[in-house]
Amino acid sequence: MQFIDLGAQQARIKDRIDTRIQAVLAHGAYIMGPEVKQFEAGLTALSGVKHALGCANGTDALQLALMALKAGPGDAVFCPTFTFAATAEIVPLFGATPVFVDVQEESFNIDPASLERAIAAAKEAGLTPRGIIPVDLFGLPADYDAIEEIAEREGLWIVADSAQGYGATYRGRRTGSIGTIATTSFFPAKPLGCYGDGGAVFTDDDDLAKLMDSLRVHGKGGDKYDNVRIGLNSRLDTLQAAILLEKLAIYEDEIAARQRVAQRYQAGLSNVIATPHVPDDCQSVWAQYTLKARDGAERDRLMAALKDAGIPSVVYYPRPLHTQTAYASYPKDPAGLPVAEDLAGRVFSLPMHPYLSEADQDRVIDTIRKAI
Repeated sequence: MQFIDLGAQQARIKDRIDTRIQAVLAHGAYIMGPEVKQFEAGLTALSGVKHALGCANGTDALQLALMALKAGPGDAVFCPTFTFAATAEIVPLFGATPVFVDVQEESFNIDPASLERAIAAAKEAGLTPRGIIPVDLFGLPADYDAIEEIAEREGLWIVADSAQGYGATYRGRRTGSIGTIATTSFFPAKPLGCYGDGGAVFTDDDDLAKLMDSLRVHGKGGDKYDNVRIGLNSRLDTLQAAILLEKLAIYEDEIAARQRVAQRYQAGLSNVIATPHVPDDCQSVWAQYTLKARDGAERDRLMAALKDAGIPSVVYYPRPLHTQTAYASYPKDPAGLPVAEDLAGRVFSLPMHPYLSEADQDRVIDTIRKAI
């Protein structure tokens, strides 16, 4: 059994992908070819956002966003501690300070109450609060109404890190359309992934879009040899855009299939273990299906039982960022980050992808139920 079965997806669309690749080989525009613009147009249509720009990867997407928003020394940028390192690692690159915030146990996403405490603490420490990077962890959108209220009151920008949640729905809004700037990743294991690295930034702001378009191509002005600012080399390859065009064409269908897998897991497991909760007015894209064991010992026992049955499982994330060597010295919510620390000790994720058969789902469910 595969944890994420990219082979099954490829078998479904292989002929179309092959045709797309051959078309790129025929026209030879390997960098910023026509497929890039076509794919960006598809992203804007799905998200309902004005501008979408492809870039080299999801981490670069965050970096482009912070460059455009001019984060710098003395600025405090607030990040959840329960996430992948990319969310926070781009902040110190600009001399800004990441300030770590706890998450909500039910959603795994940034806790607005912890965010408020962290903002107050940053001010007391002499930092200038500048922005928030919420994460749509495991595919579920963060609590954007609460975050936006805080951001508006404090004069902060929002960079919505939707590396795992692109295409999810929050109270009628699609991720990619939420935040001052939104970002995503097309890493192969993501719900919408390419066959290498790729990412994108999204915004409704014309000026920010124009700036990020320049920044992703060495700070170009009128052309690539007119450099008007310091930029990056962060373009989405034409071949990856061509592949993503065919994946985007089936993405809505795959999101629906992920819902069916999640619903079947929920029905089979919710009375024996803590399963994910999705509010009625939201939809996750289920980058991961993450369970909460009672404690670390139960998690170890359940993961061992799954392994014995030939079923893969993975821990996301075993250590919150504020406990890691690279980030331990940065400020955090003065009340501590107990929820993230607790979750890291007992969460684990099950196989989740649109092509997971009902028979395999039943194997997973039966194995966990017997082990409990």
